Amino acid sequence: MEMTDIYDWLANIDSLSFEGRSALVVGGSEISRQYALGLIGLGVKDITIIAKKGEYISKFCEEKNIELYKGGFEKNMEFIEQKDITIIAPPIQDTVQAARMATKNGHKNILIEKPGSLYHAELESLAEEHPQTDIRVAYNRLAYPNFHKLREMANREGGITSCRFTFTERLSTMDFEKDIPEVYCRWGISNSLHVISMAFELIGMPKEIHCYQYGKIDWHPTGAIFVGDGLSENDIPFSYHADWGSGGRWGVEVNTRENSYQLIPLEDLFACKRDTGTWNKIDFEKAFPDVKQGFSEEIAIMLDESGKFRDCLPSLARAAQYNKIAEEIFGYE
Repeated sequence: MEMTDIYDWLANIDSLSFEGRSALVVGGSEISRQYALGLIGLGVKDITIIAKKGEYISKFCEEKNIELYKGGFEKNMEFIEQKDITIIAPPIQDTVQAARMATKNGHKNILIEKPGSLYHAELESLAEEHPQTDIRVAYNRLAYPNFHKLREMANREGGITSCRFTFTERLSTMDFEKDIPEVYCRWGISNSLHVISMAFELIGMPKEIHCYQYGKIDWHPTGAIFVGDGLSENDIPFSYHADWGSGGRWGVEVNTRENSYQLIPLEDLFACKRDTGTWNKIDFEKAFPDVKQGFSEEIAIMLDESGKFRDCLPSLARAAQYNKIAEEIFGYE
């Protein structure tokens, strides 16, 4: 996918105006609030939110003059006219059904919150049911400006030669009351997949992969330590390591013939020149620093009529591939 000017475009989306556009957001969590902030920043004034109870987001909607429907999408979707963008962000287990209802009621430009589903088969079924609807999955980190800055720099240096990544989770910070047990049982898809997707979007999907799982957690029976390696479809070797019972953080590191680059944390970019051991921070532009990174960028990509950068966000078929990879890495059946 050659999109050499994507970084410059993303860095300057604050110069775009989508004032005449409309949006529907399904879900009443902090994620939905961030989407609304992204919409507002891009000039979208006609915003509707559907929430189950609306307790968290009610005051925000009142302050921002956003129309709020309470009672959930099952009750309200049929009363909402087609919008220029429909963002589906309920709990994971409701995402596919909400997307189905949106398409049934005429919504055509649909962004569903990552990972879309805990099961690749559900994503594949949704794609088969609606072949004429271009539904994208909101892997916001694939719309990070620093991610595309890294991609540009690596391409200028002849491409990536190798990659390693880690998706160690901070278990002490997890809220086990927030989601149903199934979400935690497949936490590699629910959460860690966001790092894994970044790595494979940089180097290509695996054509060979060797996966090992060790240890056990009550809520995640397939393991707590995950290591592996392989070769991507672009013949780039990679390795990964994650130990959920130890320290560390998410990160992606890639190498070229001239530099090593780190996305650690994922929101920043560092470079280490060949034959040195010094990491230097690389500056990059962000259009909306006060909005969760990637959210405004995703919205702009979806609203851009040219569709030039739409493939930055995975299709349902691509997202299903991510799930399949995660099933191997984490040992899910």
